[in-house]
Amino acid sequence: MQGMARIISAFLVVCLSLPSWAEGAAGGAPKTPSVKLPGPAYSALETINPEHIRWHVRFLAHDLLEGRGTGQRGGDLAAEYIAAQFAEYGLKPAGDHGTYMQKVPLVGITTLPETRFALVPKRGEAMALKPLDEYVAYDQTQQPESNVDAEIVFVGYGIEAPEYNWDDYKGVDVRGKVLLMLVNEPPSDDPKFFKGKALTYYGRWTYKYEEAARKGAVGVLLVHQTQMASYPWEVVRNSNSGEKSALKVEGPALKVASWIHLDVASRLASASGPSIDKLMTSANSRDFHPLNLGARLDAHMVSRIRNFEANNVVAILNGSDRKLADEAVLYTAHYDHFGVRPDMPGDNIFNGAEDNATGCGILLELARAFGGAPIRPRRSILFAAVTGEEQGLLGSEYLGKHPPIPAGKISLDLNYDDVKPLGAPEEVQVAGAERTSFYPNVEATSKEFRLNIRPDARPEAGHYYRSDHFSLARVGIPSFSINEGMKFKGHPESWGLDKEREYVEKHYHQPSDEYRPDMDFVGDSAMARFGFALGWEAASLPKLIGWQKGDEFESARLKTEK
Repeated sequence: MQGMARIISAFLVVCLSLPSWAEGAAGGAPKTPSVKLPGPAYSALETINPEHIRWHVRFLAHDLLEGRGTGQRGGDLAAEYIAAQFAEYGLKPAGDHGTYMQKVPLVGITTLPETRFALVPKRGEAMALKPLDEYVAYDQTQQPESNVDAEIVFVGYGIEAPEYNWDDYKGVDVRGKVLLMLVNEPPSDDPKFFKGKALTYYGRWTYKYEEAARKGAVGVLLVHQTQMASYPWEVVRNSNSGEKSALKVEGPALKVASWIHLDVASRLASASGPSIDKLMTSANSRDFHPLNLGARLDAHMVSRIRNFEANNVVAILNGSDRKLADEAVLYTAHYDHFGVRPDMPGDNIFNGAEDNATGCGILLELARAFGGAPIRPRRSILFAAVTGEEQGLLGSEYLGKHPPIPAGKISLDLNYDDVKPLGAPEEVQVAGAERTSFYPNVEATSKEFRLNIRPDARPEAGHYYRSDHFSLARVGIPSFSINEGMKFKGHPESWGLDKEREYVEKHYHQPSDEYRPDMDFVGDSAMARFGFALGWEAASLPKLIGWQKGDEFESARLKTEK
């Protein structure tokens, strides 16, 4: 602990020697006080400073924090740093037993080299697959060893969605089977059918694993295809190598939760009957019926199991209204990344500068601005830096199930994840805000900030279901993330799109996601100011925010209000 304190102190000395911006130089904020913010609150908003965010990102993304791995030394150091900042800003602890830390019980699963993984097709020789290059797999039962020798059944997209009149299972008994399935969901331009081009939760790999386990399957082989997954195989490989963390298992679980490379799926299909193209085409029809390929998975899963705890870091600024102070607005950002990969040659530290030291920097700057405001909003303000996002939204899932204030009394969650330091934005993305009763306020505030609301640039990627706000939405809390769009001051839209494409292809979940001195945090501060205004307004409304009628999360909200 003393070693951690010395490292933090040394970094603060370095950080504080950096040049400071003039107050209010962030750009993107209104030049006149907002009609929705009282004067003292607007003054606090004006103190939000891009260089403050830079200091936090520089520290959190430094090699000394070893990629902030979940349950690892670097992750623990990051949590201590964040807690120290919350205390410095005058926020009260909202974790366990009067501390800033909310303990999250986790299980670390490392698939060991002794694992054997072979596909045995209907015709020809068994295909012994090479880990990381051809497949990745984890044993979700959290046992040291599991054996699977089971038939492989192709189940299309592996979706059962009665509201869309879609059922890939058709009542077929898949207990004890291994299910071959596609990522994503049936393609559509009809907003009433799987929300058109926008990905729903049915398209996420997490849903597919969950549904297969519920139906009694022992394994899943997810076929990776770059366009359908919206990211290349390298992302799958890096996200599923080394130790994988999970909440302690409750209920049914898969012995084999895996992805296989498209080339592998093609070879398996060709040796078992129809081509992979024919299988993929057949999956797009409502008349699709599960197909037993006559092939088997022969796997011996060997895992190292580690029980441990990681921390969500949670703080609160108590509201000023006695009648409303037991309600809250929540800000979230995940602080974890992938740690260090000892088996990787060269640079093997996953620093996670943009993903998500930026979101943490914004969260901390918001905490400082709220904590330093001469007045307080009517409702309380919660700040949560969560762990385990890269492992499957684990910290936010635990927070949603164990909130410091009952979920029914949390009016809104505003989340920050991967806010690229590219300069002054002319757009904001708030995908999911339109699903809430708060959206008219979001529209009005964006106009005040001279920010055009940009629709989700890649709705097919399902970003709404890939960040921590989703965990809070699942328990009924109206939630969405705030991020920049693609149009930045001084650049055409194509420049922003090119930057996004370059990041996804070359840096996303790669060791190259590092801090650079030339990063421009003006946009991050603009998103912080925008979120400050929204949060203050949400905390001042006469009623709690809700979901639009008929939204998929409305029923969860109604349950929390009972």
